[in-house]
Amino acid sequence: MPENFKLDLTQRPRRLRRTASLRALVEGTVLRPQNFIAPLFVVDGKGRPEPITSMPGVFRHSIADLVKECRALAKLGVPAVALFPKLDARLKDTEGSAALREDALVLRAVRAVKKAVPGLTVMTDIALDPYTTHGHDGVLTEDGSDVDNDRTVEILVKMAVLHARAGVDFVAPSDMMDGRVGAIRRALDAAGCTQTGIMAYSAKFASAYYGPFREAVGSAKAAGTPALDKRTYQLNPANRREPFTEVALDAAEGADIVMVKPAGPYLDIIRDVRQRTNKPVAAYQVSGEYAQIHAAAQRGWLDLEACRLESLLAIKRAGADMILTYFAKDVAIALTR
Repeated sequence: MPENFKLDLTQRPRRLRRTASLRALVEGTVLRPQNFIAPLFVVDGKGRPEPITSMPGVFRHSIADLVKECRALAKLGVPAVALFPKLDARLKDTEGSAALREDALVLRAVRAVKKAVPGLTVMTDIALDPYTTHGHDGVLTEDGSDVDNDRTVEILVKMAVLHARAGVDFVAPSDMMDGRVGAIRRALDAAGCTQTGIMAYSAKFASAYYGPFREAVGSAKAAGTPALDKRTYQLNPANRREPFTEVALDAAEGADIVMVKPAGPYLDIIRDVRQRTNKPVAAYQVSGEYAQIHAAAQRGWLDLEACRLESLLAIKRAGADMILTYFAKDVAIALTR
């Protein structure tokens, strides 16, 4: 081989990777704090934030601490939060009746946050799993073998109106019941809440990645209750085409934003949904995705900062306009350094 061997190449793609400034110039996917929705957990009381064992760095907040956290997120440029209540077990029953209380924890939290940080977009979960003793997203049929779709929707409609009247910007039905988006939209409009948006959990899969979240809100199966099998209403992870029926229905029924959940294991679904709808697309990087990155980093197997950023870039690159992620605050800090 000649001493000064050179390839005769017209195209050398590495030219565009040669310096940091060139790489920045041609960067195709950009993450900003404005892309994030921060999921936050709220509990009653005045104690210190409660750490969630399976989610390092994530806490259940009292309403006072929740307000402080929301102020901090807003200062970092994170535009939205999604609130999830953790109820005292004594308030739970098979019907999830605490969800319809005028003084419900999440309603008090919404009012406090909107008063303190009025410019922050506040979203709330519309489902019964934090309120039921059995941990399902709705009420059960008489024989307890399944979730009763229509009776559940009737409750969710009332719940959504309560949340809208409390000042929430978006209700986010995560239950996967048939027809719930249309029923909620009609009820919101009839109640004069025409400006309250709906972020629909349109493609929510029956995933094994939800375990830490269920610990956080206390919806894991209690002893003596039916098995916590949500496959009769959440999507089959093996099905690629099924989500598009759900997305199309939710969009037609009035959803303002459609969502894919989980995010990381379903990048192909995010991409396909992005190509099939003009609605904004959200993706939820769920608790199990967050936990596995932390667990590997704690063992020294992965670089936490690099992997969390790469995971979020992948979700954005796949087509998500916004990402619900427990990394929102830490990554926002890193991006604004």
